Amino acid sequence: MSDYAKLLKTLQQFAEKAKDKPLTVGEALDTLDEAGYAFICIILVLPFLQPVPLGPFTVLGGIAFGTLGWQLWRGYESPVLPKKILAIEFNESTWRMLAKVCLEILGLCRKISKPRYGFIAKGKRGQKIGGFILLAAGGLMAIPFGVLPFNNFLPGLAILFYCIGELEDDGLMYLIALFWLVITTIYFSVFFFALWYFGEKALAYFKIF
Repeated sequence: MSDYAKLLKTLQQFAEKAKDKPLTVGEALDTLDEAGYAFICIILVLPFLQPVPLGPFTVLGGIAFGTLGWQLWRGYESPVLPKKILAIEFNESTWRMLAKVCLEILGLCRKISKPRYGFIAKGKRGQKIGGFILLAAGGLMAIPFGVLPFNNFLPGLAILFYCIGELEDDGLMYLIALFWLVITTIYFSVFFFALWYFGEKALAYFKIF
């Protein structure tokens, strides 16, 4: 069974388990034998692939991805998530929605992804680059922006493309993930600059009066 088929089957199994009562992330992941970083991250990133800010949930997600990135960078074989993330509950409809989103996203990604540039994606180098992507994207996602649109979506794209690259041994997807990190950094920097600039203007205006 391919990683994609296994991923979809796993999400569908989570939905079945959540029929009687909501299934926590921890309980869901406990049913997996040995799941790699990309497999776990692609499941966790699905709720963040939307333009609407998710408030404190985005901050928690950022901390989780940052933690996984640090573990991957350091070469830990088994990823360990923070307890607050493991305690988050999803009901059956949410798990089924995630499976549907996953099917649509991966269907598109499989058309553009294939094994290439293995010197980027494989071995220690791929592990270090993947760890950096998760750590940086998680750090950006964890910044508490409040109502800023796309504050979870843009770093989520970086995580998604890393996951696709890892599953497909596709170095180009790693480069696209790094591209989205740059875009996210620019977007957030422009927001902070605008906040500072207009804040200065407002203070100067009120001083006149």
